[in-house]
Amino acid sequence: MADEFRIETDSLGEVRVPSGALYGAQTQRAVENFPISGQRFGRAMIHALGLVKGAGARANQALGNLEEPLARAIAEAADEVAEGRWDDEFPVDIYQTGSGTSSNMNANEVLATLANRALEGTGHRVHPNDHVNFGQSSNDVIPTAIHVACRVALERDLAPALELLAEALEAKAHEFDHVVKSGRTHLMDATPVRLGQEFSGYATQVRKGVERIRRGADELAELPLGGTATGTGINTHPDFAAVAIQRISEATELEFREADDHFEAQGARDALVSAHGALNTVAASLLKIADDIRWLASGPTSGLSEISLPPVQPGSSIMPGKVNPVLAEALMMVSARVAGNQTTITVAGGRGNLELNVMMPVMAHAFLESVALLANGARAFTGKCVIGIEANEERTRELLLKNPSIATALNLHIGYDKASEVAKQAARQGRSVRDVVLELGLLDEEQVDEALNVRDMTEPGFPGDREGRQ
Repeated sequence: MADEFRIETDSLGEVRVPSGALYGAQTQRAVENFPISGQRFGRAMIHALGLVKGAGARANQALGNLEEPLARAIAEAADEVAEGRWDDEFPVDIYQTGSGTSSNMNANEVLATLANRALEGTGHRVHPNDHVNFGQSSNDVIPTAIHVACRVALERDLAPALELLAEALEAKAHEFDHVVKSGRTHLMDATPVRLGQEFSGYATQVRKGVERIRRGADELAELPLGGTATGTGINTHPDFAAVAIQRISEATELEFREADDHFEAQGARDALVSAHGALNTVAASLLKIADDIRWLASGPTSGLSEISLPPVQPGSSIMPGKVNPVLAEALMMVSARVAGNQTTITVAGGRGNLELNVMMPVMAHAFLESVALLANGARAFTGKCVIGIEANEERTRELLLKNPSIATALNLHIGYDKASEVAKQAARQGRSVRDVVLELGLLDEEQVDEALNVRDMTEPGFPGDREGRQ
């Protein structure tokens, strides 16, 4: 049993650490102190920590703060962390110290161990605080890593996934442009629209969502690095932040910059709250789109059934042949989860007490979870649902013929009151508006056909008045 552990020390005394672990005493204390959720930082955040630590080491070497062998060993170890070689060495629970100090020290200890392995026999020795953390504090490193991780995730993962969804919806908008169908407001029959117009609206929602998240990503370009403990920059070189951030920009191929005000950048996490607001809006858009598609595909005999979704799996353990809109429902649940994360981030963002926000780890976790869920959900919805949607044109014509709201086009010919009577009679008797108008002798056949041209009703202008629209 003794071989399974080694003794490490920190300012509080001795700690038993698993013998094969790269981390040390402070990480082990955190593992023991926070057995809360079993959830750890994922790849995105560990990657960002590696980038930030590597950039810090290289900046400190360039500024003469670290000897070249030490800085090189730390930077190379940080590169390995960023690449994902040592993810298992980051065991600290998300629900930890609110500054993320445990995760910062976890990184410092792992990098020191890796660097010392590389330096063995050279006479050099790396210390996790004195060297790996030189010119830094958890209070500026962790929010910097959060901004880097979240911005990279938005730009590299979510934006492309949403663009693919928008393209698929735009393709369906073009494919369905000729299909005229009943519009609906309040879930009740309304004047006609084209199925392509509905899908065009969905595509535009998604396109606007991409614009929103990119504006949010721009807010995350400001990095707190260089503020150290309270935003003053104590114990760091005045040029450290600029040099390190330039290296982060080069590594990510995204433009980052030093915070305009380090006290705002460490005391508040407003940029993260704002950026997640864009994610929440995207989630609301996807909820609307997925739910609409469920409604349009409902049936096949007792619902709207204006479109058909690709069957991807049996829908019932008891009803043979039943197929459900499972991809739409999965995306709706993603949206619900993101809305919950919005609440978490809003509450946590308000805990920027004095010079430091003290709920950063859960904010990072919630934000990155939202990005991953939205990106993966959008990809699945696109590939397994949207691209396979088909229009049921016979059904759309059947429902449109019985839609009493097409009587709206008669307002210009027989007035609102008389058109209302026609609509009510058509609905009551289950007949078409055209038949009722002819039966009542309100217009002749040519006038009715001109007035009730449903394709004309889907465009601006006066239905039947082609010259007026030219």
